[in-house]
Amino acid sequence: MDLPAPIHDFLLVFLGSGLILGSLGVVLLPNPIYSAFSLGLVLFCISLFYILSNSYFVAAAQLLIYVGAINVLIIFAVMFMNGSEYYKGFSLWTVGDGVTSMVCTSLFISLITTIPDTSWYGIIWTTKSNQILEQDLISNSQQIGIHLSTDFFLPFELISIILLVALIGAIVIARQ
Repeated sequence: MDLPAPIHDFLLVFLGSGLILGSLGVVLLPNPIYSAFSLGLVLFCISLFYILSNSYFVAAAQLLIYVGAINVLIIFAVMFMNGSEYYKGFSLWTVGDGVTSMVCTSLFISLITTIPDTSWYGIIWTTKSNQILEQDLISNSQQIGIHLSTDFFLPFELISIILLVALIGAIVIARQ
């Protein structure tokens, strides 16, 4: 999107804060339904990041696949769970939570120390006019479709079969 710099920066900060708050909601909320909705917020913010970076096809795929299909499947699976069984052994803080928080904190600190030391000189930032960008977008999406229907046809179909088996398994488990 061709936005003025202050508006672009404001949208980046707004989406980044939505992403951070949603991810904290996924991890910290004790109710799994609220965590699944927070995951939907995170995936939606990521798709808006793609729109800000002029990746419209990836944004549409993010919305359709992750927000529209996978997150809805997660919400249905969580709604099929028996809530009373889920909260029986629920404690506020466990050893696994402590280990996880230590690993995540150390990963965050290592990223914070690594990113400023990285040389970003080799990355070439180019801008194109909207007409050239739309032509590239059409050709890129056509190329993705051609690859999915020729080179990656078998893996694409195998993934769909695996997802169908997982869905049938979730239905069988939920019926019990």
